Amino acid sequence: MRVIVSEFMSLDGVVQAPGGPEEDTEGGFAHGGWSHPFFDPEVVGGAFADALTKAEALLFGRRTWQTMAAAWPERAGDPFADRMNALPKYVVSNTLGDDDLTWDNSTRIPGGEAVARVRELRDAPGGDLLVMGSPTLVRALLSESLVDELRLVIMPVLLGGGKTIFPEDGTLHTLELVSTAASGTGTQVCTYRPVAER
Repeated sequence: MRVIVSEFMSLDGVVQAPGGPEEDTEGGFAHGGWSHPFFDPEVVGGAFADALTKAEALLFGRRTWQTMAAAWPERAGDPFADRMNALPKYVVSNTLGDDDLTWDNSTRIPGGEAVARVRELRDAPGGDLLVMGSPTLVRALLSESLVDELRLVIMPVLLGGGKTIFPEDGTLHTLELVSTAASGTGTQVCTYRPVAER
């Protein structure tokens, strides 16, 4: 499987709480919902629909899974929601129990096993394993060179601080830009893939 990371991101690299004010206020983050003015159905919505169409499973950190699990099941009947609800879902968590996994087709991966399990999934046959949000998990996957494609939906806003997906481990990771699309809202959808080390 290919590990595909898809993120809404500000110009200063923040991915925290793009969807709403109560989504993630950790660290005093006060700009939840910042992505809404820059969303457009054709370019931005199209990028997410494309990623979801090619996905054969979803991978989440706990907080993102909880946010999604609270929103998507009630939207049944919409093709995007139906696809999201039907796909197998993996959630990395040390605090959730199996009884907490009320969203259909969800499987828990203990935090300490995340890297090894993602390696196993990546080595297994199949399509894309899509990761959305989940900055702590994405940082770990990037650090371990377990991301095959990075789709950044970069929006023209500075948030002045917040969670990012980028590791701060001093390791150089070279990427190539394989596609880009511009929205009338000033958003750029940029797809990157790691450059193989020579």
